Amino acid sequence: MGAYALPGTEQFLLRREEGGQPYRIMVAAPTQKPPSQGYPVLYALDANALFGTLVEALRVQSRRPEKTGVLPAVVVGIGYPHDCPFDESRFCDFTMPTPREVLESLPVRTPGQPWPETGGADAFRRFIESRLKPRIERDYPIDRSRQAILGHSLGGLFVLQTLLTQPHTFHSYIAGSPSVHWNKRLIEEQAAGLEACLPRFGGALKLLITVGELEKDHPSGMNANARVLYERLSSLAGKGLHTDFVEFAGEGHVSVLPGLASRALRFALGE
Repeated sequence: MGAYALPGTEQFLLRREEGGQPYRIMVAAPTQKPPSQGYPVLYALDANALFGTLVEALRVQSRRPEKTGVLPAVVVGIGYPHDCPFDESRFCDFTMPTPREVLESLPVRTPGQPWPETGGADAFRRFIESRLKPRIERDYPIDRSRQAILGHSLGGLFVLQTLLTQPHTFHSYIAGSPSVHWNKRLIEEQAAGLEACLPRFGGALKLLITVGELEKDHPSGMNANARVLYERLSSLAGKGLHTDFVEFAGEGHVSVLPGLASRALRFALGE
């Protein structure tokens, strides 16, 4: 027998620009007939680590949406052209320009090892908007009013940054264990400015922030930072932003991923 492939999936390489870095794009499409307005779509970062978990969870749960509350949807994973779960490029793709003094204050990854290149989030966001979304909308019937994005850790930071700076780009935002500590002051400043931006946007947005219970002992202050941000943004419910917070009992920074995937589907694709 040959290698097992996830049913209903395809993958291809898509470059940021001519001659630029290629991304491994993984797509799963429903077998059900699309609704008249098209399928909802969930874009997932770190697809090398998360895509399979998301697709299998969605394939099972969307069979009976009247029972699970999860509608059939297109899942688009944004990964890198290898089979490792994570890639060093994520440090650049998922982070804003970061002053050297801020980097030096972060919890050290490995003693004596310098940080990889950082600060490419704006370029990565442009890639999603100008290159990836048009390709997906060309090949699949997509409901543009129901677009979600999921990211974990630095990916969660990227999701928050996207909401805080360009809230019109997605309808639902899922930030799992977001690395708020990466540049906490900037996040706080941008959160304060979101309130003025939401009335101009005029749409109803959703944000889910999650952490694992065992992450509370991480030197970054992961859980406390996430909860403070949730409490701040939940005050914007009257302005058009609905915010939820989930702490997964007994889970750490990596073991939380399957629970995050399942909860993200219900949050973004619920009827």
